[in-house]
Parts: sequence; structure tokens; C-alpha cells
Amino acid sequence: MNRIGLRATLGTVSLGLIVTMMSGCAATSGDAAAGDTATPAPATELRLGYFDNVTHAPALVGLEKGFFQEKLGATELSTQIFSAGPATIEALSAGAIDAAYIGPNPAVNSFVASDGASLRIVAGATSGGAALVVRSGIESAADLAGTTLATPQLGNTQDVALRGWLAKQGYTTSTTGGGDVNVTPTENAQTLTLFQNGQLDGAWLPEPWVSRLVLEAGAHVLVDEASLWKDGAFPTTVLVVRADYLKEHPDAVQSLLAGHEQSVAWLNDNSAEAATVINAKLAADTGKALSDPVITRALEHVTFTTDPLASTFPVLLKAGVAAGTAKQGDVHGLFDLSVLNKALVAAGQKPVSAGKLGTE
Repeated sequence: MNRIGLRATLGTVSLGLIVTMMSGCAATSGDAAAGDTATPAPATELRLGYFDNVTHAPALVGLEKGFFQEKLGATELSTQIFSAGPATIEALSAGAIDAAYIGPNPAVNSFVASDGASLRIVAGATSGGAALVVRSGIESAADLAGTTLATPQLGNTQDVALRGWLAKQGYTTSTTGGGDVNVTPTENAQTLTLFQNGQLDGAWLPEPWVSRLVLEAGAHVLVDEASLWKDGAFPTTVLVVRADYLKEHPDAVQSLLAGHEQSVAWLNDNSAEAATVINAKLAADTGKALSDPVITRALEHVTFTTDPLASTFPVLLKAGVAAGTAKQGDVHGLFDLSVLNKALVAAGQKPVSAGKLGTE
């Protein structure tokens, strides 16, 4: 059974943001006049990115049950599916999408690389659900010398986690291949095939790929990432919005968050139905649903929560820098949890913390 995540109620909370407009003419010309204000123009579209992973279940449920579009109303929702965070960030940075469900490390990398101009984390989505799985014969870290391990993509959250953990075990890795342990970024479906064919010794993956390798390919868990964090809580997926879109269309972001909260709440209140709804969306996207044993096992290892667990992000940045996949930088301003927290307070719940790294 899923652990219960934090919940927020966003549907009736007004963001209440207005911008100063130009007197007697369009916002792009003329001199500003005191007291002449107007609300931003309504968004005609919101383009959302997500992965077909169980760790992105709030996105899958929100789309399958129509929560997002219902809250967005006349704003058209379009979607794009990705397989790893760095590729998602490329699309976000290019303006091809407006918001995305993504792992924390690519979000941090983008924020630092853009000097804070690229995105804001507006909510958490999922905690847990990542692990290092390995072949038979590997029973401890000492058995990993000379092996080849996969991650979803260079610099993604699981890639950083694996490289950091290996360093603590005394192993060297390289972002270009080689080292005491060879880490090879590989698309998840290909990782499963390569592992089944004996061409990989293991992989650090998110769900449902951990469960697929365990149940379909005979792997076993060497490291559950939850064991490396206090109380087993670490962010696997957060909801980010392009900074310009947040500024231009706060109403649409508020609506997206309302749908996100509804999805997280539904997952926590309907654990018996969650697998069916998630699988329906996966089948629609990929043409194939997960087996009952795989999705059941995967859901046992994740928590759905709107809390982004902000206090972990300096640790995640430090790990990325040490792994050679990120550069040192300032992450103050990374979070904008203002809409989320207004809703929590209005519902009589405690606000979530931005860890002194943004707006609460």
C-alpha cells in the first residue's frame, strides 16, 4: 500500500497576481501610468511534459481522469512524452513546453545554468521509487569492480545518485565512459533488453523499471535509494514551470496546480484503483500496460506528495557537482510555492517549506 503523501487543496484559491500595464496602449509600448493595471491575458495553451513512469503517476492520473483539462477550462492542454530529465529541460529551455514533471537534478542544473532565469519548482509530485538493481552474483559493492551499469540519461537524477553512491564506495566513474565502474546512460526500455541479454550488470532506475528488471529479468535490488535518505524521503519527481510562462500566465499555472493537487489526492485516496488508471494511460501512450505484479510492486515503493522536499536540493546539487554532471551555483529562488501554500493554509493544513530557497 502507498504511503500517504501530503495533500493540498488548490481549486478555489485565487493567485491574486496583477502586473503593471501601460496607460492607454498595449503592454509592449508606451509609458507606464500610475494606477493603470490589468490582469495578464489568459493563456490559450499549456504544453506539459511528462514520462511514462510510475514515478510520474500524478501526471498520468491527471491526464487520464481529465483533472488538468477540467481545471484549465478554455486553456488548451497539449502534452509531450519524454524518457529522461535532460531532454525535457532542453524542450523547456527552447520554449517547446511550458511545464513538466521531472526529476530534481535536471531542474537544478537548468536553474543554475540559466542564473535562475529558466524555471521554478511549483510543487512536489513523488518521493521514492528508485534503486540499483543488479544481476545474480553481485551481492555487495565489492562485487561491482569492472562492471557496466546503466542509468536513464547522463545528468539525470538516477545517474547522479549512482555516481555519487559509487564514489562513496571508493570507485571512480567518468561522464565519458570508463573508470572502475562503467556507467552507461541508456534509454530505460533498452536497459531492460540489454540486461536480459547479459550485456549489462545492473542499473540505477526509477519505477516501474526497477520492478520490471526484478520481476521480468531476474535482477535483485542492491541499493534502495530510500535507505540513503533520512526517513527514506527523497524527491523523485517535481512539477516545474517555465519562469516566463509563470510570469505571463499565473492563472494557468494556478489551474495546473489545482489539477495536480487533485491527482495527488486521488492517488492517495484511491490506492485500490490507482494501478488500473495508471495502466490505462500507459497503454494509451505506449500500446502496452504493465503486468499486475510489476505495477503492484512499483506502487509499493513510491509516495505521492505535493511537498518537493526542498531541503534535499542543496544535497542534490552537491552530488551533481561531485559527479561532474552539474556546475556549482546558487539555487536561491528555485522554488515558488506561493500558490500551493495559500491553498494549504486555506484548507487548514501546514504550508510546505521552500527550504529558504524561494517563495513560500
